[in-house]
Formats: sequence, C-alpha cells, structure tokens
Amino acid sequence: MKSTSPNELFDQYLQQKLDDKNAAGTLRTLVHTNNSVDFSSNDYLGFAQSGLLNIDEKNTLPSGATGSRSITGNSALAEETEQLIAKFHNREAALIFNSGYTANVGLFSCIAAKGDTFISDEYIHASIIDGMRLSYANRLRFKHNDLADLEKKLQAATGKKIVAIESIYSMDGDEAPLIEIAALCKKNDALLIVDEAHATGVYGNKGDGLVCKYSLENEVYACIHTFGKAIGLHAAAITGSQVLRNFLINQARSFIYTTALPPQNYLQIQRSYQLLPSGQRSALNAMVEYFRQNITANKQINFIDSHSPIQGIMIGDNFATKALANHLVEKGFFVRPILSPTVPIGKERIRICIHSFNTEEQINELVKAIIQFISL
Repeated sequence: MKSTSPNELFDQYLQQKLDDKNAAGTLRTLVHTNNSVDFSSNDYLGFAQSGLLNIDEKNTLPSGATGSRSITGNSALAEETEQLIAKFHNREAALIFNSGYTANVGLFSCIAAKGDTFISDEYIHASIIDGMRLSYANRLRFKHNDLADLEKKLQAATGKKIVAIESIYSMDGDEAPLIEIAALCKKNDALLIVDEAHATGVYGNKGDGLVCKYSLENEVYACIHTFGKAIGLHAAAITGSQVLRNFLINQARSFIYTTALPPQNYLQIQRSYQLLPSGQRSALNAMVEYFRQNITANKQINFIDSHSPIQGIMIGDNFATKALANHLVEKGFFVRPILSPTVPIGKERIRICIHSFNTEEQINELVKAIIQFISL
C-alpha cells in the first residue's frame, strides 16, 4: 500500500484548518464582480473605471523597472512624481512604495527602536499592526477615538512615543478627531503618523486629505497616501521630511528589497494627481447623503453612522452576514461581507462603499433589497 507523503500529510493538515474556518463561517473565497453594480470597491471618484488614467500605448518607456530603486529602478520620472506628491500634500518630501501595505510595513518596522513605544488606535489597519510587530518597540493600544484613553497610554509610554491612527477608518467609515489627537501628541512630546488611505482624494479642497483640510501638516510627522482607493491606481506614498525619506531609503526593507514600479505607473500617478482637484467630490457627497437618508428611514436596519463613502449595515453574525451579501449579489449588487476576525465577533457587517458614479436609482434598489432580506 502506498504511504502518504509528507506533502500530502501537510495538505491534509491545511485542509483541516480550512474546514474549521468554513465551519465557523470565516472562510474567505475569491470572487469577481460579474458586471454587478459596484457598491464595494474603493474607487470613490470613479478614476479606476473611467479610462482617464490610461497611458498611450505608443510611449517608448520600458515595460519594467528592471530592479529595485536602489539598484536600477530609480529614475528622474520617479523622483519627479514624488516631488509632485510632496507639493500636493504640502510636505517637504515623499517616497513611493509598491502598495499601502508595503508602505506601512516598511515605515513602522524601522522607525522605532527597542525601548520606544507605538500607541495605536485599536481599529488601526492590519498593515500597521504587522509593521509594528516587526519592530523591537513596545506596543500599546487605545480605545477607538478615545482621547482620554490615548492620553493615559501616552503617559505610560517609554522612549520615543509614536501615535498611529487612520484619518478615516476603513471598516466603520468614521473620522478620527485629528485636531484633538494632534494637540495631545504635542502636549506629550509624541510623534503622530496618519494613514490617509480612505481620505486621499475624498477630503480637502483639492482632495489632499484631512491633515491638509485641518492645516495640520506641521503637527503630523508623516502621512501614508494609498493610491488603490480614490487615486484609482496601485502603490502608495509616505510624505514627511526629507530626513524621513532618506532614512526610509536606507532602512525600510519593503522599499529596499523589492522591484520598483514600472515607469508607466509614475505617469499614471501624475495624471491622477492632476485630475484630483476637479474630482467629483460634490457628486460623491451627494450620493453618500442620499444613501444615509434612505437607509436611516427604515428603523429595522442597524446602520453604522458615517458621513464618509464607507457605510455599513451591522448584522452581528458571520453566516447571516454572508447570507445578506449573497442575497444582494443575486439582486445585481456587488457588496462583500466583513466577517470576524477582520472585525470583532458580534460586529460582522455588510460594508457598502458609495461612489460618485452611483445613481439614486441604484441606491433605491440597493436599500429595497436590504429591507427585503431583513424583513424575511
């Protein structure tokens, strides 16, 4: 009889782990939109699906970077793009990473040393958590948007104190009290780092984010601007001082040891930044408010109160949340369930992203389908 190989045994072990996740209702699978009405993507201004960022195929730029930025992947085009980004966000310098994830992992893994302390909001993004875990610094968490708890943690911290928050939180869509947090950090000699992923392009007079909107550039040490949301592309930039840029070039492993972006990407980033000031933010805000008016009119719906494009229907159970998502997909709406452990147990929800290109009719039909399911 043929014996089971080590490879087969390990696959059996992994399959059992997957079966356990499936039984708990937490198994993830990959899906595609099938031309459904988009109420899920982060393409808030419609840049990604508009074709506005396409580059002329006749250009003679290389198709790849051929190496990391520190070897052969740097170019005048890359540095010109970073200067444009820095100027747009009123900062001294910027450094582009291949994604928001690698930007956060690179920054937080190298910026603090043993004996220093990170203090992050309990709802901070997983990429920041992973970066902090790779550091030798201490880690403290404060209750979500809770200023009193943040001050308590600041007073308990040792070494250099670095506070990490998001300006708009990706699951609840709520806004951090940026002005108050910046004041607390200044009072307690702490650095403040703000992930602007879901604010870039959406907030500010020209889409430059909430830090610029509140004129906090001098109070915030660094910002992360992710291009996979309203920018409609891929990659991200960290903005801050020239000293920080030079330090990251030397210390951020996710920057040093990865192939740089292809040249065409820099042209697309430049084009998107040129389009941002005229982005359809008014249309986006109008659709957000129209959705809120419709959804709050029905008292059966446990609605997460948010004025951002990120809206949520709280369900509180993995299986019921997946059932609602499947129901909406069957009705022609692409939405995704947000399950534990991505959110705490009991806070499973449908996450709905509103876009400038959504219509009142689409929102009416979406709300109708949600009510239909909840009324069953």
